[in-house]
Amino acid sequence: MCGIVAATARREVSEILLEGLRRLEYRGYDSAGMALIDNEQRLQLHKYQGKVAALEEAQTLNPILGCTGIAHTRWATHGQPSAANAHPHISGQRIAVVHNGIIENHKALREELSDAGYDFVSATDTEVIVHLLHKSVSEGNTLLEAMRSTVSLLEGAYALAAIDTHSPEEVVAARSGSPLVVGVGIGEHFLASDTMALRQVTDRFIYLDEGDVVVCSAAGLAIYDDAGEPVQREMKKISGDVEDADLGDFEHYMLKEIYEQPHALAATFAKALDQKVDDSVFGDAAAEVFAKTRAVQIVACGTSYHAGLVARYWLEDIAGIPCQVEVASEFRYRKRVAHPGTLLVTISQSGETADTLAALRHAEPGEFVASLVIANVDNSSLVRESDMAFLTRAGIEIGVASTKAFTTQLVAFLMLALVLGRHRGLSPEREQLLLDGLAQLPELVKQTLKIDPQIEAMSAAFIQKHHALFLGRGIQYPIAMEGALKLKEISYIHAEAYPAGELKHGPLALVDADMPIVAVAPNDDLLDKLKSNLEEVRSRGGELYVFADGSAGFKDEPGVHVLAMPHTPEILQPVIYTVALQLLAYHVALQKGTDVDKPRNLAKSVTVE
Repeated sequence: MCGIVAATARREVSEILLEGLRRLEYRGYDSAGMALIDNEQRLQLHKYQGKVAALEEAQTLNPILGCTGIAHTRWATHGQPSAANAHPHISGQRIAVVHNGIIENHKALREELSDAGYDFVSATDTEVIVHLLHKSVSEGNTLLEAMRSTVSLLEGAYALAAIDTHSPEEVVAARSGSPLVVGVGIGEHFLASDTMALRQVTDRFIYLDEGDVVVCSAAGLAIYDDAGEPVQREMKKISGDVEDADLGDFEHYMLKEIYEQPHALAATFAKALDQKVDDSVFGDAAAEVFAKTRAVQIVACGTSYHAGLVARYWLEDIAGIPCQVEVASEFRYRKRVAHPGTLLVTISQSGETADTLAALRHAEPGEFVASLVIANVDNSSLVRESDMAFLTRAGIEIGVASTKAFTTQLVAFLMLALVLGRHRGLSPEREQLLLDGLAQLPELVKQTLKIDPQIEAMSAAFIQKHHALFLGRGIQYPIAMEGALKLKEISYIHAEAYPAGELKHGPLALVDADMPIVAVAPNDDLLDKLKSNLEEVRSRGGELYVFADGSAGFKDEPGVHVLAMPHTPEILQPVIYTVALQLLAYHVALQKGTDVDKPRNLAKSVTVE
């Protein structure tokens, strides 16, 4: 969501801040700004509604320069998108602050500060922070002391970075519930909400723990834990993946990432050793944990939730183990009863999804036998705080609508089903059959990508539509859900998914010639049932767009448009049909002229509740 970049160095840092913001544009935002302390120890500020380009133009026309500064891209939570609500916020022409997260008690703090004589110029929750900092330093405290006292008053989630004209060489930052990393340079230090923002200046990072406060200067840094004690945090060196952020020959990141799936899937499956999925790929303690696992509870949000719904079919079929799947924002707020021996599995592309992270943190002691996260980002909060972790190998995913991260999650779940199945009597013959299927997956995805021109041609029928219905049965129902989500995310067409057998229980009332019906129709045990459901649609004038196995017996006719899919082993069908639906959503959005990579109102990493 919002993006933070900060720098303190012995050189001018405005371009470092701007480049950091450019690299965070994929996260989704509505305004941008930066503040620097100039050579005369004055606070200089640019902030604008809109894209980073507006900030760049202002910097060209009226440069602000300095060796210490903070910058931000804002995704509106409190207060509409506007220049006044954009970050940084300032107080007394002395303190500037940027903030990711939500301060839940901001109204009470605002009243107290107003009574103390502070005037508010924005509708944001963040402005209370900068005034609290200013109030504290005005009473004689250092910026570090002010930060400590301020965060003790805050309720909610935050990553903060602040500068003070009275301490022009320092940036002081804090985090609780929202990610923040320190970039380590030579004679300079940086802060950001995402390592990608700083890869142009360093490859060495320190991941702050919950409650940490850090003081950065060109000369060094000091980190304090939530008790105020000095601590050392491990520094990690990150290599590779920088080139993944380049578009190459593709028009959009989403299309690039769709076409990267054969490689990403192969890389994720390559974690299997000698074509065998060993317990150890899920963590050193996995063998012991899996031997005690009697049930699985999956918790996730959005696209990752759909991956969990697919996983339930595999875990119950292949491993013979009960599985429950729940949206994280619901799971964390209800009274739960877990079966003894339940393994908690969380899923998150970023490893920072706020509701999923909160669900993990709110698990009662002894409620689960262990926690396992499936994520795409090493050293993310979920990875650090879970007992075990499986890292997918999707590489950097920049498009807001997840593609390769989702399909690599599916591969991870197939591997999990295999190892849990082995503990519960899965036959060697079936295990080998499944492994052979996984090995075919990259080539089958390549075959699916070859029908992209046909999918593009089909997409033209959706451009003037306002609604679409996606249908699937069995394991393909979650894939229909994912297809509908992709279409609504990037084309802004209202799309919903239903189990095809539920048509007569309500959705059939919506069917007419103006609502395209997308059906996921592999040749499986439920095909005949699906065909009957689709006849109900045709008899009511519905226009059908069927993604079907070539042997499924569908043919083009008036009102029925068939896209022939590669013949695929049943276990791999969810992945293959997902890729086709991703392409459909992409081409519809492209022809509608929407922002494919950065759809309105959405963010890549949802780090607030």
